[in-house]
Amino acid sequence: MKRLLQILLLTTIIFANDQIPGSIQKHPILLKGGILHTISGDVLRGYDLLFANGKIIRIDEEIIPSPETEVIDIYNTHVTPGFIVPVSQLGLVEIGQVKQSRDFAEIGKFNPNVRANVSYNPDSEIIPVTRSNGILLANVAPSSGRISGQSSLMMLDGWTWKDATMLHPTALHINWPNMRIRTGKKVKEKEKVQKEKIQKEIQALDDWVRNVKAYEQRISVHLLKSNEKQIPDIRLASMIPFINGEKPIFIRANEIRQIKSAIRWGNKHHLDIVIVGGRDAWRASELLVKFDVPVILQNVLSTPMRRFEPIHLPYEMPKILSDAGVQFCIAPKTGYPHNGNIRNLPYEAAMAVRHGLPKEEGLRAITLSAAEILGVADKIGSLEPGKDATFFLSNRNPLEITSSVSKAFIQGREIDLGDRQKSLYEKYKEKYRQLGKLEQ
Repeated sequence: MKRLLQILLLTTIIFANDQIPGSIQKHPILLKGGILHTISGDVLRGYDLLFANGKIIRIDEEIIPSPETEVIDIYNTHVTPGFIVPVSQLGLVEIGQVKQSRDFAEIGKFNPNVRANVSYNPDSEIIPVTRSNGILLANVAPSSGRISGQSSLMMLDGWTWKDATMLHPTALHINWPNMRIRTGKKVKEKEKVQKEKIQKEIQALDDWVRNVKAYEQRISVHLLKSNEKQIPDIRLASMIPFINGEKPIFIRANEIRQIKSAIRWGNKHHLDIVIVGGRDAWRASELLVKFDVPVILQNVLSTPMRRFEPIHLPYEMPKILSDAGVQFCIAPKTGYPHNGNIRNLPYEAAMAVRHGLPKEEGLRAITLSAAEILGVADKIGSLEPGKDATFFLSNRNPLEITSSVSKAFIQGREIDLGDRQKSLYEKYKEKYRQLGKLEQ
């Protein structure tokens, strides 16, 4: 036990950032003369943005500030809603190969009651690096087993997981069974046996749906007959909002057979589902549109699934889905061994824009579209009066790789944009300057 405590203490020291969370906004702030990427409307050049008490109050030309208002001149500076990662393990894992820093998986195949936010580490060293690229919110999710648990939308600022939680739960996460049927001389199982195993996995999910509905009915009867004892079942109870369609179910499915099977299953039980991954979503676009199933598209910056597919297919996927009328947003590839690549979210959108997706839609795919799929479009995702003052300032268009974030606000709180990589950059720049190896 003593050894375990020593390891946990050492892990905390090594993998804890030194940023102090932003203070609550104490007075109105007026940003004057910026380039506002509203997302829900046009790009407004030379406009002012006023925010107070963590909310956007007004967007207009030449706003007259009150005496207590702080005025910041942002001429020729871009203002963009905070980027949103729609699915990730940020804060749930630091380094995959360090067991003590992994908190995204539970033992067992069915854990619908698992909550992501209570395991979220607000001191993760990856968070400041992620914020430096304009990513201010992340939907964090467990990922193990068949039913992994419930995800939570976290603001990337706060002393504790409670401070950082914007919404819980956002969705229930299911990993769809592998539908691939293996063939060949080396395959021991017959095709029939493989199909039966797949069907058994799907049947288990059907049983969960039926059990949840039966459990809810028993609870209703129990409320009418209070003298009867009702044994609580935390796993079944946790699934009620998702089975009733009050909250969505995020189903991880990449291959076309998985996607089609998941859509049929969701339609069969009248569930609100979202496909996560979706590498073959372009093959099922008509089905996705017909049943109004959104896609959280991952792996834009990747190679194709199959050797015979064009090398640029993943880059063009957002445009293909957009042209087909599929509701989608973009997410970076995450998972083992770490989540450092979450910061590449704007580059994923930029690659999609380079391959045909309109620039406005590229920005929308990592802001408002993500907010819509997560059910928080009334609070974040665009620059509109009444929404949270969660946005960042940059010297260039936010999708340009040379763009640099100068300021960022989460619900009106200005956050620290320092991070470990910036510190190391300054350290070694000074080292080589002193050693006479850096040109003056």
